[in-house]
Amino acid sequence: MKNLLVLLLCLSLVSCAQVEPQQAELVTEDAYGFLGGLWHGAIVIFSFIGSFFDDQVVIYSVNNTGFGYNLGFVLGSGLLGAGTRKAI
Repeated sequence: MKNLLVLLLCLSLVSCAQVEPQQAELVTEDAYGFLGGLWHGAIVIFSFIGSFFDDQVVIYSVNNTGFGYNLGFVLGSGLLGAGTRKAI
């Protein structure tokens, strides 16, 4: 029951998210691939905190290669979550 309430709370918070158009000035010729996604996923918590203080800090790279970057980002985020789970 508790897990269901947490899931419903998370879904309600996500439903409030506002999608902003991608900023053209952030796009460069060099796109991030799998390793870039892995790194960005691993440092996502630091990027999130930094985004409060600087508008140039983003959590997810606009300029990426697609599936490879997304896979790396998810794996990097999961590695962070698995490490904190063992610490608790």
